[in-house]
Amino acid sequence: NIVTAPFIYSMIIPFVALDIFLFIYQSICFPLYRIPKVKRANYVVIDRHHLGYLNIIEKLNCAFCGYADGLLAYARQILSRTEMYWCPIKHARKVLDPHRRYARFPDYAAGEDYAAQVVALRESLSAEAEQENS
Repeated sequence: NIVTAPFIYSMIIPFVALDIFLFIYQSICFPLYRIPKVKRANYVVIDRHHLGYLNIIEKLNCAFCGYADGLLAYARQILSRTEMYWCPIKHARKVLDPHRRYARFPDYAAGEDYAAQVVALRESLSAEAEQENS
């Protein structure tokens, strides 16, 4: 465990950079397109370090994983809203574990009423995000 710890914990650097860039991206771009912002606190939850039965190393591990896993879930929400606004089209081949909005995207080859579907998806995004953030 000690041998891999520096490699594992060095990931904090790109995670913090991602966190900062997600904040900037969402702060600048989402208001311009009226895309509701994702609440970071709904995804990044760091609380397991309060558990009395964990030792200091386990508490540190739990804090790291809570941050990293929560950050990636937060990023996925931001990107799923971006994709729903900009390019809501299913891929030609099957995607493993797509985000929850993906099922509503038009099929890859279904271009007939794509423009109308995009408008409807964008409208539903605002309503859906308001429910999430309340």
